[in-house]
Amino acid sequence: MKLAFYNTLARKIEEFVPIKPGKVGLYTCGPTVYDFAHIGNFRAYIFEDLLRRTLEFAGYDVYHVMNLTDVDDKTIRTSIKQGLPLREFTAKYIAAFYADLDTLKIHRAHDYPAATDYVEEMKAMIQTLLDKGIAYTTESGDVYFSIEKYPDYGKLANLNMEEMRKGERVSDDEYEKESLVDFALWKGWSERDGDVFWDAPWGKGRPGWHIECSAMATKFLGPHFDIHCGGVDNIFPHHEDEIAQSECCTGEKFVNYWLHCKHLMVEGEKMSKSVGNCYTIPQLLEKGYSGREIRYELLATRYRDGLNFTFQGLKERRGNLERIDGYQARLVKLAEGEAEQGNWAAQLPEWAKTVEADFGAAIADDLNISGALAVLFDSITQGNRAMNEEELTGAQAAAILSLLARLDVVLGFLSPESNEVDADLEALAEARQAAREAKDWGEADRIRDELAAKGWKIEDTADGPKLKKL
Repeated sequence: MKLAFYNTLARKIEEFVPIKPGKVGLYTCGPTVYDFAHIGNFRAYIFEDLLRRTLEFAGYDVYHVMNLTDVDDKTIRTSIKQGLPLREFTAKYIAAFYADLDTLKIHRAHDYPAATDYVEEMKAMIQTLLDKGIAYTTESGDVYFSIEKYPDYGKLANLNMEEMRKGERVSDDEYEKESLVDFALWKGWSERDGDVFWDAPWGKGRPGWHIECSAMATKFLGPHFDIHCGGVDNIFPHHEDEIAQSECCTGEKFVNYWLHCKHLMVEGEKMSKSVGNCYTIPQLLEKGYSGREIRYELLATRYRDGLNFTFQGLKERRGNLERIDGYQARLVKLAEGEAEQGNWAAQLPEWAKTVEADFGAAIADDLNISGALAVLFDSITQGNRAMNEEELTGAQAAAILSLLARLDVVLGFLSPESNEVDADLEALAEARQAAREAKDWGEADRIRDELAAKGWKIEDTADGPKLKKL
């Protein structure tokens, strides 16, 4: 199965050829853990999960590394404001990030290096750049990368260095595209950093954001690896700076393929905390949406297209999932008693035998998720028609279920979420029933809303109240 991706560096779609046959080194920029990750962040993480799943679907052995930025301008500033040690401050956001990954069925990376654990590697890279005369120190103890010493600077973002304004230097971790300036590799300690610093030959301080990813990527994946991902906002300056400092340090090409996803809008507006549309995953769960629905909504638009996240879209995904679940339930019923077939593909009806190949061809074309989903839903239409006309055998139904499981290796949302009701949910249902019997309608409604916030609805039937997953 040949894959092709849009390579930002080449500015065109290229066939994917790994450095080592059958193996892929993948680095993805992770969260800066000064706050809870929001759906804009998870748009990127879902895209990267789809990429990894597609690589694995195609038979590659993927080694995935995602960093955790736990020291930068934002983490230091916010931890000091809250009066907490840096590690204690970032720990709760890291834990929340992992919980959100699980909610959205995003495969965990094989390694999550935290920046504060690899400062020695960062210092070693900085020393190499100083020794080569590519970096320089200042009286304040800062170390800067001289972009004039790297003629290829700007090749990822396609910058014209002759036409762009050239400043002296910038110490901020993030800066604007028009600020074509020397960037900080190391920031000398100042009082605003509190007790966050490390000792170095050129003075105490802490690393800049860009050197963190270079050090951790090369530490885990080597000086030259296959794929690096992130959002389009990472192209400049972050990824541009990564390339410059890494290639100057190692003397090798840093990364072969750079993949970037476009921004997410919410109801047609840019995400902003001041607007109140910067939603986290728990906030959406509290509104009654499931992780499965959120994953589907974030996944269903091709990564290189802008995504407009809407609540109407979430409701439509819910309807799509109900159709998928209904189809699978019919197949399960028809397949009852059928033994698992080793060669299930041979048992497929004729119309289903090309589904996996057609699905694979779509997703292999630069992660064309729309084309892949069209193949899926066309197969559901054909499968339902076959069952309506009693043309499907139990063995064929079992084979189609295996086919769907194969497609879910890529999609990650076909398997229904667990409908298991735990003791706490049962207790709430019983409390609501007691409130209804006492005619305490306000309390009954409150409990109903609490259950909805947990992703469950309660139905009053002749056999008593029943809990059902939303």
